Amino acid sequence: MKTIYFGGGCFWCTEAIFQRVIGVKKVTPGYMGGTSKNPTYKEICTGETGHAEVVEVSYDNKIIDFKTLLSIFFSTHDPTTLNRQGNDIGTQYRSIVVCDNKAEIKAVNLFIENLENEKVFSSKIVTDVSHKEKFYLAETDHLNYYNENKNQLYCRLVIEPKLKKFISGFKNKLKKK
Repeated sequence: MKTIYFGGGCFWCTEAIFQRVIGVKKVTPGYMGGTSKNPTYKEICTGETGHAEVVEVSYDNKIIDFKTLLSIFFSTHDPTTLNRQGNDIGTQYRSIVVCDNKAEIKAVNLFIENLENEKVFSSKIVTDVSHKEKFYLAETDHLNYYNENKNQLYCRLVIEPKLKKFISGFKNKLKKK
């Protein structure tokens, strides 16, 4: 079992996508990259703690490989907007990949370089790539958020379009129901 951390704006969106990927065993929302210990959602939302909303993705690398996870991540959010995803604005919504080791960091940077060379995005990728730090688990009401709140307006207007984009682009990587 391997672990990677992705921050693609609101962790509700990122969690909902990776929960549906074959080989992903567990997706856990939380916070990384800040200065305070044991931050709360309320503190994170001020943008003053330096933390990003991320998801911890535990996966079986015999079923899904690292590069495919990166492909899913980069295709389901906008890695070219600094500290923002849509109407979610602030450093807590930055695009970030947090890796376990130097080899993973190198692989992510090479992946980004290839995206840049292929001009996949019209603007420069601003995704932060860093080494693993302390992961702080999000509060219980943020866990499994989309699945528990599908009728909520944010879920319908923001998360569902991202899910549809994931499903249309990665049908062969979708878990069976």
